[in-house]
Amino acid sequence: MRSLSRRALLTVLALAVSATVVPQTAVAASAAAPTSPRVYEKAGPHQAVKAAGGPAHTLYYPADIASDGTEHPVLIWGNGTNATVDQYEQLFTHLASWGYVVAAANTGQSGSGEEMLAGARYLTAENSRAGSVFQGRIATGKIAAAGHSQGGGGAIAAGADPLVKTTLPIMPGPQGNVNKLHGPAFFVSGQADVVVPAFYVRSRFLACDQVPAVYGQLKGATHFLQGDTRYRLIGAITAWLRFHLSGDQNAESVFYGTVSGLDQDDDGWSATERNKKAA
Repeated sequence: MRSLSRRALLTVLALAVSATVVPQTAVAASAAAPTSPRVYEKAGPHQAVKAAGGPAHTLYYPADIASDGTEHPVLIWGNGTNATVDQYEQLFTHLASWGYVVAAANTGQSGSGEEMLAGARYLTAENSRAGSVFQGRIATGKIAAAGHSQGGGGAIAAGADPLVKTTLPIMPGPQGNVNKLHGPAFFVSGQADVVVPAFYVRSRFLACDQVPAVYGQLKGATHFLQGDTRYRLIGAITAWLRFHLSGDQNAESVFYGTVSGLDQDDDGWSATERNKKAA
């Protein structure tokens, strides 16, 4: 058999080296897989407390808020039409376990967003009031607005206010103007929702092109979030707040990147989309 020339031998060696590099690159890429939103379905490290926030709001917050020495981000919430705060309590106690303070408006007519914003102002005042459990414990620059159905429309309306840094409209009604939002937005629809159909929620998402916006359609979800669809929503909301209000870099890939954690959760989310500012 004829021996290889020096040039041919070098060529073979170069090909062999490149062949070993490619799998290593693939391994590195797989190591950077996006975070699953289901990570945030687990309870956080805090015990949750429920209390009245004056006559107009119900508050949920970490039990150790007065002693933990940190400021806590806020979620202001709007219920669906004629719904009560108790119907969403599972979400609120979960968020409190992750360190958030929730101010849920005690009304089933929250479409104006004003009732929700009043909750933010209440907590801002409590942050400065001597003797308040919230004194020095509210991160007044880290407030999110969220709501369901009419409350989702109210969240859009509230999201136009400078107090609000990010907005989460869940199966939102027609209230509010998405073009007045000035911070990132996460629009959620239900695949089986006949009250606020998915195509309508997506149309509101598509119109929101001035800020980073993400759209997620909960697989099989009706308007009333039956069964496990509620857990999928709770995890996604928690992840959104963890990134946008708490700076949790692990939560970023739940929503952003070439392929996000939300994109990969085919069992939980039947459709996902990002606008150009969120790409």
